[in-house]
Amino acid sequence: MKRVLLVILCLAAQPLWAAALETELADIQHRWAEVQYQVPEDEKEKAFEGLASEAEQFVAYYPDRAEPLIWQGIVLSTYAGAKGGLGALGLVKDARKSLEAALAIDPDALDGSAYTSLGSLYYQVPGWPLGFGDDDKARQYLQKALAINPDGMDANFFFGDFLLDQGEPERARSYLQKALEAPGRAGRDVADAGRREEARIRLDSL
Repeated sequence: MKRVLLVILCLAAQPLWAAALETELADIQHRWAEVQYQVPEDEKEKAFEGLASEAEQFVAYYPDRAEPLIWQGIVLSTYAGAKGGLGALGLVKDARKSLEAALAIDPDALDGSAYTSLGSLYYQVPGWPLGFGDDDKARQYLQKALAINPDGMDANFFFGDFLLDQGEPERARSYLQKALEAPGRAGRDVADAGRREEARIRLDSL
């Protein structure tokens, strides 16, 4: 009888646990967008440092879920961008580790965002001997992200940005335009506005 009661209690707790994860995920996403797009440049490094600590706690609370690991990877990679220099290399390596761990759990989580973020790391990080940058791996991961989420704002933006980096401006144009026209994401108005502006800037440069 006790065992049956325990099973019932566990099943009843699952929706609450899932709701808590969604709430914490939304908080991390919202705070990241504020730091990335609204915090002054000279304050970003400190802000991302604090957010990285929050992301670490988020992963610790839900060690078997891919979503916290994906956002830990995103936070660490943008923290690295704000930090710059050789000190950023350790952060991007940690970001890669988080994203690879997320893929091992659920490659389709958050519409394949781990593939998108890994792909963006591989073309933005320096190659050997300084870093692990690899354009072939970047293309592979970004194309996997598009296969999962062909209409996604980030998937299209980062593949378009990658193609620009590779000297393929005409191919890049179609993906950047698709990112600009992608439907908004619920509760992510700040992030969507920032990403669309980034896409617009790149399109204007063509």
